[in-house]
Amino acid sequence: MFNSLSQFGITRRAFTNKICELFLVNPRDFTTDPYHRIDDKPFGGGSGMIMKAKPLELAINKAIQQQKALAVEKSLKIFLSPQGKPVNQDLINSLSEQKGIVFVCGRYEGVDERFIEQNIDMELSVGDIVVSGGELPAMLIIDAIMRQLPGVLNDEESALTDSFMNGLLDYPHYTTPRDYNGSSVPDVLLSGNHKQINEWRLQQSLWRTYKRRPELLQKRTLTKIESGLLEEMINKSEKINK
Repeated sequence: MFNSLSQFGITRRAFTNKICELFLVNPRDFTTDPYHRIDDKPFGGGSGMIMKAKPLELAINKAIQQQKALAVEKSLKIFLSPQGKPVNQDLINSLSEQKGIVFVCGRYEGVDERFIEQNIDMELSVGDIVVSGGELPAMLIIDAIMRQLPGVLNDEESALTDSFMNGLLDYPHYTTPRDYNGSSVPDVLLSGNHKQINEWRLQQSLWRTYKRRPELLQKRTLTKIESGLLEEMINKSEKINK
């Protein structure tokens, strides 16, 4: 599953250039029975199977040792879980400062709670959804973290202007051709006036956030200029809708 990170796209280039390292550890390698079982029935009954604590503990210790060999003094141990703290861009920015992270990807009905209590530093959730395992959420978070590392993107400014980096959604983007199915590129983007272009982009970010994710604006103190730009868009919208 992790080939999508290590063998394709921006993340592949980051691994190839040794900007970061990826180690994969299989808990089944730390079992003692002939069938390499890492799960069993839940105490108290119920549906599904529960991942055992011991194989996971041995696996996470192996991962920590691999990171120590790369001079990581303390690894941050994260368990991907629907019960975890919701991931946002501020958290991603913070995680990008970590020297080493171990992601524990659960499967089946769940993981023995004692393993989580004794080994995990942080539980994270990528949304109010349930997927078959923690691998996809882990890859999503890893990709987001790697975008913040120096040298990963060809243009580092690209990450700085992504949605959420300044508390706003991203502005609309356009490329060739100028006209597409009767719709034209906004004139301001063809003007060559970078001050006006930047102002337009800021206004569009504010307006898009106001319409789609208004709760983000409640967490952000707008400057006088930002308030004026947003108010202008609100007034325009009200006139059109009358």
